[in-house]
Amino acid sequence: MAAELTAHELIARHRPTLDQALDAIRTRAYWSPHPEHPKAYGENGSLDMAAGKAAFDALLGARLDLDQPGTDGWVDGETSPYGVELGVSYPHADLDVLLPAMRAGMRAWRDAGAETRAVVCLEILKRISDRTMEFAQAVMHTSGQAFMMAFQAGGPHAQDRGMEAVAYAYVEQVRTPDTAEWTKPQGKRDPLALTKRFVPVPRGIGLVIGCNTFPTWNGYPGLFASLATGNAVLVKPHPRAVLPLALTVQVARQVLAEAGFDPNLVALAAERPGEGIAKTLATRPEIRIIDYTGSTEFGDWLESNARQAQVYTEKAGVNTVIVESTDDYKGMLSNLAFSLSLYSGQMCTTPQNLLVPRDGIGTDQGPKSFDEVAADLAKAVDGLLGDDARANALLGAIVNPDVKARLEAAAGLGEVALASREITHPDFPGAVVRTPVIVKLDGAKPDAEAAYMSECFGPVSFLVAVDSAADATELLRRTIREKGAMTVGAYTTSPEVEEAVQEVCLEEAAQLSLNLTGGVYVNQTAAFSDFHGSGGNPAANAALCDGAFVAGRFRVIEVRREA
Repeated sequence: MAAELTAHELIARHRPTLDQALDAIRTRAYWSPHPEHPKAYGENGSLDMAAGKAAFDALLGARLDLDQPGTDGWVDGETSPYGVELGVSYPHADLDVLLPAMRAGMRAWRDAGAETRAVVCLEILKRISDRTMEFAQAVMHTSGQAFMMAFQAGGPHAQDRGMEAVAYAYVEQVRTPDTAEWTKPQGKRDPLALTKRFVPVPRGIGLVIGCNTFPTWNGYPGLFASLATGNAVLVKPHPRAVLPLALTVQVARQVLAEAGFDPNLVALAAERPGEGIAKTLATRPEIRIIDYTGSTEFGDWLESNARQAQVYTEKAGVNTVIVESTDDYKGMLSNLAFSLSLYSGQMCTTPQNLLVPRDGIGTDQGPKSFDEVAADLAKAVDGLLGDDARANALLGAIVNPDVKARLEAAAGLGEVALASREITHPDFPGAVVRTPVIVKLDGAKPDAEAAYMSECFGPVSFLVAVDSAADATELLRRTIREKGAMTVGAYTTSPEVEEAVQEVCLEEAAQLSLNLTGGVYVNQTAAFSDFHGSGGNPAANAALCDGAFVAGRFRVIEVRREA
């Protein structure tokens, strides 16, 4: 097919950005090419907030035709957590037609080389960035995130994670040279001489199984890591969060076609209600890579049953914060209150268990008892969310009925330090908005252990009384080892306690944040610098993003001949 965008043009356009990304992952310094302020949009042809909202509104009730082969019907059914019926229809695929069509374009994509694949991926990300305000609405109305979070996490931060994956993919592919001249001396005889060629070869079709809460942020790393390493990618969104990933597939197909490649290298697999195609897809022989974010149960199933594929999972964990002492009590409470409240605790990185010595903690305001810490933290959350407008902007909406049920049941697990309250959203009366609940538990009691040693996804936190800092550290170790953790936090002024907590996190492979009291929170990570997950504990078998996340998506095949 004729290319409207040549490789030369794309390299000239995007190679400088790729080089900056490569430098960022090397230095781990702050860098982002995607503005995280709404006022930056509307320039250079991108959609501003009003235009993005209009573009989103135009999608409602419409058919999103991707021109995919094998379409045998149309599916819909998404309802926004804010109570809006989206009514968007998506193509349903006959997999026996679609999957062979996806493989057909892989040879040309493989032969294009790592640099061309990288800049095509960066063009896809640029087109998505230009529509960030439209994508923000799509993320908001499928995940329940408040608009500003949907804009930032679903827009620039997700795009950063996608570009980070492209950068890592490029590094790993060019680590081996394209060709080599090999000469081995043989003494008095003529030397042995070979010409060698090394080709990064993709594994096959990658499957991205999307999640409800962060469809783009969690979806883009796997999508772009697989695409940049030469694989075709089939995107299977969560049934309640199809639109953001369907729009992503639409953009990717357009760019691939314009660059002279087969658009079927990226396709969508939307499912009918109750169809449950993830297991069917995951075990098909054509699927050689799987990226999954979701429940531990299904993640474990994938790791055990999708034996033909390289499987990357982010599952569930029990995130823990140890509170032993602090030299900024007010800052600590403010930081924790925000961490517990952001997106109603519906982040895989939100702290669940706060381990506090039952005899209290030392602070810059004097000693604080366990009950005082509980009351002061409850007061900090109340202060943060006391204004309903501000609360709506931080909390967003409860993403599904299961989260609401867990929230309501949590109050019966122990003594309530902070009760959850209902908030009405002025623009979306159908939204389910709830403030967090904080429950006090005695860590020594077996019935309490059953609560705090299980993930309670949503706006639920447990303030767990422990005997000492050493007891907290050992409970942290057991929690990470048995349940996994995406994040760990600790507050301490003691070098000995800090060293003990750090050693646990190094030994059990958990990412640690120490003494955060400002505008950085334990449940946030920055692309190009922070690792999301470690791949070393039960919460996830991969990290976003490192070399291991991309290197298994291709193999280097050698062709050698006598010189």
